Amino acid sequence: MKPMNEKSDVKTIKKRAPKTDDDKWVLRLYVAGHSPKALTAFANLKKICEEQLEGKYSIEVIDLLLNPQRGMEDQILALPTLVRKLPVPVRKIIGDLSNTDRVLVGLDLLQVG
Repeated sequence: MKPMNEKSDVKTIKKRAPKTDDDKWVLRLYVAGHSPKALTAFANLKKICEEQLEGKYSIEVIDLLLNPQRGMEDQILALPTLVRKLPVPVRKIIGDLSNTDRVLVGLDLLQVG
């Protein structure tokens, strides 16, 4: 991964801070059991949240093997899927969250310009 201040030929990435100190990020991670992808997705999400959101977040992990009806509310079609409920608008990221830059852009914590 390139340092944040290094320019690329294709894009410029700028770090965004959470909107205010009072912002609470509400995240749902939909998984299927304790699969390797599910465990990787949770570990990656936890690391990103600790580094970027500094305690201003909550993570709800929903196992669709135990509660399949829970996926209907957020229209989950693939697993693992991360849903950002707050701040609005709702955003979804599919996969094990190993591409940190993609996750940060998806969560609107990085600006690509």
